[in-house]
Amino acid sequence: MESPDRLTAGRGRFVDDIHMEGMLHLKVVRSPYARARVLSVKGGITGNEFKANVAAVGEGAWGAGGYVSVPYPALASDYVSYVGQPVAAVLADDPYKAEDMMEEVDVDYESLKPLVDPESALDFEPIHPSTKSNLVGRARLGQEFDEDAPVVLEDELLNQRIIPNPMEPRGLVARYDGSRLTVWASTQSVHTWKSGICTALQLPREAVRVVEVDTGGAFGSKSALYPEYAVACYASMKTGKPVKWIETRSEHLQATSQGRGARGRMKIFAERSGRVLGIKADVLVDSGAFALGVGAMAGRFVGLQLTGPYAIENAVVDATNVFTNKVPLGPYRGAGRPEAAFFVERMMDLLADELKLDPVDVRLRNASPAPFVSPLGLKVDPFQPFLRSAVEALGYARRDGSGAFGFSSFLLMSSVQPGESSRVAVKGGKVRVWLGPSPGGQDHDVIAKVILGEELGVPESAVELQGGDTDQLDQGIGTWGSRSAVVLRDSLVEAATKIREQAIAVLGEYSPKGLLEHEFDVTVFHRQGDQANSFGAYLVRASLSDAGEAKVEECLAFHDVGRAINPKMVESQIIGGCAQGIGQVLFESVKYNEDGQQLVGTIADAGLILASSMPHVTARLMKEEPGALSRGRVKGVGEAPTIGVPPALVRALEVALGRRLRRTPLNPEELRR
Repeated sequence: MESPDRLTAGRGRFVDDIHMEGMLHLKVVRSPYARARVLSVKGGITGNEFKANVAAVGEGAWGAGGYVSVPYPALASDYVSYVGQPVAAVLADDPYKAEDMMEEVDVDYESLKPLVDPESALDFEPIHPSTKSNLVGRARLGQEFDEDAPVVLEDELLNQRIIPNPMEPRGLVARYDGSRLTVWASTQSVHTWKSGICTALQLPREAVRVVEVDTGGAFGSKSALYPEYAVACYASMKTGKPVKWIETRSEHLQATSQGRGARGRMKIFAERSGRVLGIKADVLVDSGAFALGVGAMAGRFVGLQLTGPYAIENAVVDATNVFTNKVPLGPYRGAGRPEAAFFVERMMDLLADELKLDPVDVRLRNASPAPFVSPLGLKVDPFQPFLRSAVEALGYARRDGSGAFGFSSFLLMSSVQPGESSRVAVKGGKVRVWLGPSPGGQDHDVIAKVILGEELGVPESAVELQGGDTDQLDQGIGTWGSRSAVVLRDSLVEAATKIREQAIAVLGEYSPKGLLEHEFDVTVFHRQGDQANSFGAYLVRASLSDAGEAKVEECLAFHDVGRAINPKMVESQIIGGCAQGIGQVLFESVKYNEDGQQLVGTIADAGLILASSMPHVTARLMKEEPGALSRGRVKGVGEAPTIGVPPALVRALEVALGRRLRRTPLNPEELRR
């Protein structure tokens, strides 16, 4: 891979840039119903054909008392469970021909009443005939406690569903040569794709290779296997020809996994000084039609974080995930962290208002100077020193009075487990590197150059990052959960240590020049089990027009990222995340009518933020002692702005409006009311 600068120069190579002789183009016929029985399908590749050749693309979720097994079919053959679910597929040597051929597929449905409201899910008949209810999973975290307290406050808070909208939609090219399947992917993890394809198509690992091409953003939406991927791979195996599938933007809006979709009923117990004695919560997550990964565990994950970074001694959370006839829930930048922070931060503001205290003072009174473990099991580093630094760095005490302000503070829990892989190969005077995480705009090449430059003493120009390829690096995890810099630092340091040892065995003593004159090759999987946390704080200034139009005037961020390997990229991640956090509050949501039809038909309906709505963003980082990366701290940042911006911005609008605000998004009509 060359420098990311090539992308701005138009030299990127994306999935749709791949052309092969004899290539076929795949188009997918989708359900127009949110819930229906499939009576017959005539034409194209059908679900009945798949039953004999392809397993489900995933199944199951952890439920109360056991495992709720609900297979997610590549092509529906018995029932459809959301609008946009794949039912059949067609192939042609031209994408426009394939589009026309979709009209020739005849599907007969028997419409059934859909489940749209997650609050009524447990009283609704099971949407899957194989289950006894619409319960995906239920968990209780923490323990009951004495509720006697001078101050008791309750509220119900909501984050509506939103759609990840990377610049490049989903896509892949699959080619089967008679014995081996090669897939070129726009992906966050070539290894996750390989495992999913092997499982779905019942192939041995050696029969599948996944190669990463440039990925034009993902935000979580390209981490797992989707039905369309299995269909394209099967079609190539069936025809013996390369098959390309490229998602249209309308398909993306209709059928790509969605994020958020959580409701929290919060009850806070406190002293009149502002010290919180305990929290009780009931969390409900809308998992959609099939519960996989985030969709299965989101309730528990949100619940784990409901004391935030604060030293609250008592907490009990009931977390529930339910099925509905909507697009399956999936990871979207933050994936449970923003929901939890929104719930707890909004309650801290409510407590401050009730006690007529400054919201930052309330937070400081609940910040510990020592590490602790929350009653929900969350490990928290000393928070008070960070919070005091944040208040000073953000100039909270020096506000000029223009506009309304909101403040938030939070803990970002990076998904570092179980660790990560890397391969470092020295040949021909170059140090070539393969990484487990797939880059999608995070400058992984800079991480590799800086760390290997420090550890091996070689010039950064000698280090070349290679694209993800399961033939070159057979195991790995992926890019999500604010993990890449954290896990890659440790994996690359371990690989560099082994390379040095090999070089010393050959050279007698180590020298960068001697290293580059020989050949060495090391692959490692660095195991990482400790929870990795970082803190953040945001100060957002906003105003409201008489017509209810909200304007974000300023967004200030303060983060503890340890040592910033690439400060420019840290700032870019913060600015981009601020845009998504503002979008969630002011513009973005997925609404469904009573028939389960999405009321989002175009990208304009999705409510993406425009450049003209972006405020000036100031990003400040907590000072870290200088030193080698191998001895310093590296902490995650990628998801942080989507955690910190929403509660701070909603608070700012609340102050401007003069009444309590409890949900996202907040459209002008609601603000006018």
